[in-house]
Amino acid sequence: MEKIKRFIDCGIPAEACNLRCHYCYITQQGKFNNNITALTHSATEIRCALSKSRLGGTCLINLCANGETLLPSETLDIIYALLEEGHFVMVVTNGTPTKKFETISTWPKEFLSRLFFKFSFHFLELKRLSLFNVFFNNVNLMKTSGASFTVELTPSDELIPYIDEIKSMAVEKLGALPHATIARDTRTTEIDILSNFGLKEYVQTWSVFKSDLLNFKSTIFSIKRREFCYAGEWSLYIRLINGEIFPCNCYNKLMGNIYDIATPINFHAINHCSLPHCYNGHAWLALGNIPTIKTPTYAELRNRICTDGTEWLQPRMKAIMSTKLKDSNKEYSTIQKFWFSIHNFPHKALTLYHTIHHCLHNVKLIFINKNERKD
Repeated sequence: MEKIKRFIDCGIPAEACNLRCHYCYITQQGKFNNNITALTHSATEIRCALSKSRLGGTCLINLCANGETLLPSETLDIIYALLEEGHFVMVVTNGTPTKKFETISTWPKEFLSRLFFKFSFHFLELKRLSLFNVFFNNVNLMKTSGASFTVELTPSDELIPYIDEIKSMAVEKLGALPHATIARDTRTTEIDILSNFGLKEYVQTWSVFKSDLLNFKSTIFSIKRREFCYAGEWSLYIRLINGEIFPCNCYNKLMGNIYDIATPINFHAINHCSLPHCYNGHAWLALGNIPTIKTPTYAELRNRICTDGTEWLQPRMKAIMSTKLKDSNKEYSTIQKFWFSIHNFPHKALTLYHTIHHCLHNVKLIFINKNERKD
């Protein structure tokens, strides 16, 4: 059975998009500038930097831009190069760049069997721009071409009046309801839910979509993770613009540069995360970065069975998304965990040193007092 060695999340340098969703974290922060920064590294160089031999084996690689991922001219070449290398590739998209999807549909079937699209269903923008047919035609083109996909709705308070319309349209066009995620407010220090409702009422409102993705995210949202996390060892986040490597897309500790081909990648786990909560845990946790947490598989969070019996995930992609990272990686020993705790958090090592020193000093005093009483 095929397994993935690591999960690699790659950032595409584009802050341009043809949509303007009010709940988008780029819109919230006023970062849309319609700029697409040209990559100074070719698709061939990126393939070499992310080779199977360098990463330790076949990986699940996600490509996502701050704007629309498929707008940069290099994106298709990068996807093709990574598929040619033998990886499984995921692409986040709003589903509207038709010419790009038409090109992808001509690729070898073997490549398409390892390709997955996360189609963001931006209902209000598609309605405003009359792009529903474009969106659904592209989704179904990828399905008939042999690629896997999921359709994901970002629930916002403004969408509530359209819930019945969304459900009816999705079943008619896709054969299944879209999955639902949780909108987050990146302007807040705690990365709160982006809604006037509390989490319980928010989830109850959108539970009509019967989404395992929403159900799982509701159990981890706002929960501080204190368990040992293997991000940095079993997964990485890479900025393709400059090659900077980080443990995940939320943890800002530089680990090296992917384009420094002569230097081996220094894989090491972050241990404990400093974030308020793992808001992208539907990927990082479901794939198994914290193996002590029992989670659904990534396949369960992305797949749907349609009214005609077909599925959104093709067999090969479904199988790979049903594995966990621990299936092809060894967990650290207690000593290794202790070492990486010191490596990543030296202040903890100093605190531990003082604690041990204080304890030994107290033990010494006890023996001295005991001996003095004997004398």
